[in-house]
Amino acid sequence: MKARIAVLGGDGIGPEVVAEGLRCLRAVAKSFGHEIAMTELPFGGVAIDSHGDPLPSETLQGCLQADAVLLGAIGGPKWSAPNAKVRPEQGLLKLRKELGVYANLRPVKVQPALVNAATLKPEILEGVDLVFVRELTGGIYFGEKRRDAHSATDVCTYTVPEIERITRVAARLAQQRRRKLTSIDKSNVLETSRLWREVCERVMRAEFPDVTLEHILVDAAAMHLIRRPRDFDVLVTENMFGDILTDEASMLAGSLGLSPSASLGEDKRGVYEPIHGSAPDIAGKGIANPVGTILSVAMLLRHSLGLNAEAEALESAVTRAIENGARTPDIAAQGTRAFSTREVGDAVLAQLSAAP
Repeated sequence: MKARIAVLGGDGIGPEVVAEGLRCLRAVAKSFGHEIAMTELPFGGVAIDSHGDPLPSETLQGCLQADAVLLGAIGGPKWSAPNAKVRPEQGLLKLRKELGVYANLRPVKVQPALVNAATLKPEILEGVDLVFVRELTGGIYFGEKRRDAHSATDVCTYTVPEIERITRVAARLAQQRRRKLTSIDKSNVLETSRLWREVCERVMRAEFPDVTLEHILVDAAAMHLIRRPRDFDVLVTENMFGDILTDEASMLAGSLGLSPSASLGEDKRGVYEPIHGSAPDIAGKGIANPVGTILSVAMLLRHSLGLNAEAEALESAVTRAIENGARTPDIAAQGTRAFSTREVGDAVLAQLSAAP
């Protein structure tokens, strides 16, 4: 097949991890006989420096014309001064809105070889395999914002259609897995959460009677993710709750650097990125973990290009590379040599080429 990928390296470690993702994407394309064109475009802080805009029009148009978008990470102290009028994050929110990618899928699966890399006991982590579905284009991040010398306001708003569509995405995913959906809200306090719970229940009762639904308050969910993570299958929640809880959940796997994500809308085009930030403190040192980005490439192959065999081949190569010791400092076992970003990419490529 032929496909076009818009590549947004972004800031900090973004270009470093994206480079390894692209190497893997090229290797998969060559091995399976696909033609994938990759166009690098400015985005985030570097785009503010070069264009005065975190999402220049040429970048947005390139993303709209692509079959998928691969993103590294954005932001950093250089662009985060309290009085900054333009921030990298504004470009990210606009990109999500313009592309209509309202459903953010964040899988968390504990690799058996890394069960001791996390801070929890192995018996808590064994068998953990869950997916968060985070609503991505509504809520407090997109609500009206006001600030004066004495106060600041961020408005959180959700509509019935927004809740209906994200519930359907999560329920369909649950049907393909263990048929269990956990909806996370704060309905004992927030009106938006009361609406969320009512709409979620109505949609599930009418359209997905084969999926078991449970409701958990967000503070309880944060606790149970640490206490009994194996009990969860698919979890659906609003924008800010999802942002916070998925960072917590990523530590079940051992490191933020291991976690991929896919942001999807009504069509097949999606935005794929690791969930970590730009980590400016380690940028340029060659120690950033590229696994989250490489697994995001696998999600790109599966969800936007419909290439399931290729996605599974890449995921299997990552698993074997980790089992054979290819680990950056964040997950390296005590007393073992830590791999560089490039060396982890090399190890995954070696497993790809060795696969039957």
